[in-house]
Amino acid sequence: MKTIDYYFWMNSDWAYLGADRLEALASRQQAAIRYLPVDLPDVYARTGGVLLGQRSPERQAYRVAELARWCAKLGIHVNPQPAHMCPDASLASRIVIAADRAGMPVLALYKAILKAEWVDDQDISDPVVLRGVMENLGLAAASLLAAADAPDIEATYRRNTDEAVQAGVFGSPSYVYRGEVFWGQDRLEMLEEA
Repeated sequence: MKTIDYYFWMNSDWAYLGADRLEALASRQQAAIRYLPVDLPDVYARTGGVLLGQRSPERQAYRVAELARWCAKLGIHVNPQPAHMCPDASLASRIVIAADRAGMPVLALYKAILKAEWVDDQDISDPVVLRGVMENLGLAAASLLAAADAPDIEATYRRNTDEAVQAGVFGSPSYVYRGEVFWGQDRLEMLEEA
């Protein structure tokens, strides 16, 4: 079966914009998606990336302009400067990993967490916020929060990050298919061609 390794950061506005299109692509191509949340600041530190707040004003302004273009094109709202922008995404990432391991609906969960940050101005590093997101989806929030603190889930999160770097990933979202990296939701059409 065709498999897409999907490396993404739980603070990635671009992952939010590409989420539904990735799912539609996988459905059309009868491909499985491996959901692999990563620690993007760690990826950046190892691949020469620069966190948004440390980028030049010109690069930050271009990001806002590009987000506006893509939001208009896709009909999706994203606040380019939410109240809690890019907080620690470790717990959110581990919750997604735990949910995936338990066979729960990963798409709905990671999209809801991203929406909480980029649309609803919530702090996704706050366990109370994450509990509310899970409860709104009808998921067992208490058990997922407990599972997210297990050492093996943390080890998986670290392994995802290591494997991303080994695969040549340097940003989020990145899709790896048959060893080829496609970086950014604007590369989904090229991913589908591959």
